[in-house]
Amino acid sequence: MKSLAAFALVLVAAIVPTFATAQASPLIVQNAWMRKAPGVDTAAVYLVLRNTSVQPVIVIGVRSPAASHVMIHETTTVGGQSRMRMHDKLVIAPGQTVAFEPSGMHLMMSGFKKSVLIGQTVPLILLLANGGQVPVAAVVRPLDAQ
Repeated sequence: MKSLAAFALVLVAAIVPTFATAQASPLIVQNAWMRKAPGVDTAAVYLVLRNTSVQPVIVIGVRSPAASHVMIHETTTVGGQSRMRMHDKLVIAPGQTVAFEPSGMHLMMSGFKKSVLIGQTVPLILLLANGGQVPVAAVVRPLDAQ
C-alpha cells in the first residue's frame, strides 16, 4: 500500500508541472502604460507584445474592469493628416515583437467607471483566439509622457 501511495505521489508531481507549463501564455507583455488627460473619458495604452511560441498568437479583443470599452487602434499619418482605425484582431507571428507606441498601434480605452490618477495601475485582459487570456497592468502616466 505504501508503494502505491508513493507511486501516486510521483505521478502527481510529474503531471502538475506539465499542466502548469501547458497553461502558460506564449505572449509576453512588457512596459504597459497609459497616457491619461484629466477630465477626459478616453485614454491610450501603450505596451510591447512578444510572441515566444512557434505558432502565431492572435489577440481578438481587450477588456478592462476599469472601462466599458477597450479597442485595438492604429494611428497613421498620410500627408500630414492623422487617421485612427480600429483593428478587430492582431496577429503576432512566431518570434515577432509588436510595439504599441504614441502615433502608432495602441489600445484605446473609454467609458471609465471611476477616476484614474497618475501613478495608479489599470488592469486589462488581452483575449486570445485560442481562448487564453493575458493579464496586463498599465501604469497611468501624465498626458505629456513619452
